[in-house]
Amino acid sequence: MAAQFPWLTLITLLPVIAAFFIPLLPDKQGKTVRWYALVVGLVTFGLSVYAFSQHYDPLLPDFQMTEVIPWIPQIGLNWSLAVDGLAMPLILLTGLINTVAIFAAWNVQHKPRLFYFLMLALYSAQIGVFAAQDLMLFFLIWELELVPVYLLISIWGGPKRQYAATKFILYTALGSIFILVAGLAMAFSGGNFTLDMATLGMKEYPMALELLAYAGFLIAFGVKMPIFPLHTWLPDAHGEASAPVSMVLAGVLLKMGGYGLIRFNAQMLPDAHFYFAPVLIILGVVNIVYGALTAFAQENLKRRLACSSISHMGFVLIGVGTLNAVGLNGAMLQMISHGLIAAALFFLAGVTYERTHTLVMEKMGGLAKSMPKTFALITVGSMASLALPGMSGFISELTVFVGLTASDTYTSIFKVGVIFLSAVGLLLTPVYLLSMLRKVFFGSGEGGEMFDKYISDAKPREVFIAACLLVPILIVGFYPKLATQTYDVTTVAVADQIQRGVPTVASQAFPLYAQLHQAPSLAPQETTIAMMQGR
Repeated sequence: MAAQFPWLTLITLLPVIAAFFIPLLPDKQGKTVRWYALVVGLVTFGLSVYAFSQHYDPLLPDFQMTEVIPWIPQIGLNWSLAVDGLAMPLILLTGLINTVAIFAAWNVQHKPRLFYFLMLALYSAQIGVFAAQDLMLFFLIWELELVPVYLLISIWGGPKRQYAATKFILYTALGSIFILVAGLAMAFSGGNFTLDMATLGMKEYPMALELLAYAGFLIAFGVKMPIFPLHTWLPDAHGEASAPVSMVLAGVLLKMGGYGLIRFNAQMLPDAHFYFAPVLIILGVVNIVYGALTAFAQENLKRRLACSSISHMGFVLIGVGTLNAVGLNGAMLQMISHGLIAAALFFLAGVTYERTHTLVMEKMGGLAKSMPKTFALITVGSMASLALPGMSGFISELTVFVGLTASDTYTSIFKVGVIFLSAVGLLLTPVYLLSMLRKVFFGSGEGGEMFDKYISDAKPREVFIAACLLVPILIVGFYPKLATQTYDVTTVAVADQIQRGVPTVASQAFPLYAQLHQAPSLAPQETTIAMMQGR
């Protein structure tokens, strides 16, 4: 009986349904509302952990916990939810980050009812994106998710919040149109109309249509990740958003783009993915180097962290472009790792802002004496971001590089060039992060003396929130199998699907590819999993 229970529907709809009861709560100062929102977040996250631990088998590559309910049969739209190794860990990441973000918003006093309503609605939308298996349902939830983010930035943001919110909605809404156009082109192709994403993935498409659809999806998901040059909305959004919104924005929303890239581009359009794979890798290198250089030039603390996110998401692009299971595995691990690290750093940046009332690093300085706990926590997060061994950032980026070097798809010259340029970005990362620590916590900025006397350190609630994000970073860093075992089998299956058409497509592809018809095929599933778990 429990196995037939609609767990995914419950997990997806519980936050938004609970949000509609917020106006009915007897609360004038927002204290009851914040406890109510936190309990809803905890219950939703707890139900996710229970449902997946009891009813999800990580050894099966297929979709599980499938729920299909006819919604608008006239156009073939169904309420269709399911999870596999790509969706399940990201739903858990969504639950953790949204719950701690609600807890981080404890001091919101301006329109608290509306704020927590939007946070819970956003929570539901994010889970729905990862769980949706109907193309139109995916698109609708993807679009609805934009509204809470726009309002959260435009109402509770900084001085330029209207500009940042408008830029966000324009970029992401216009990019989303490509999902609808490309998806409908696939749905009508072949005369067999369907919106089921699994069925769309099994269809045969003309190569021209497949390449155009792939390009459309790449633009849509590239805006969300974001990929250069579609990235310019991100620093503005982070620079103006409040800390809890930045946590969700960096921790979950960017991962929606990476998820879509793997789900739609790599899994559903494998032949076109072979053509575009080198483009993804090149764009990934550009993201890594450009993001690092841009971050170094930022004097605003949150804008520097935002540009850092652009750089780190470049590793996801490289992992997806490797065309093998190890690279895909690294891309998934990088999304999980960066989600935790970015959420922690943006939260701690918010803690610092609440004390100093500035995000300009040159105006800070000397905070290490008055805020030793905050300094220690930000240092740990920075070490994870610069890929210190023993933390999740190190193993995720290393796995991406291993996937690239182990790939038979590319020539040695291409792989050496990619690794060399990526290494430049890796060398720049500690430069801008350590200089950030120096400016904020050491020396003496314009207000250094005042901060040294009057600034209070992180409170127990704030230390607990940071620990909820930093502890998993350390655990995954020392024991990555805890994360990788949830999606190993699925990434192997996706890589197998891509590799089936490689010999045929390779003879027509770009010269930079190796002669795949003479190269060894992808390792068997058991061997690949052993490689990933034994690294």
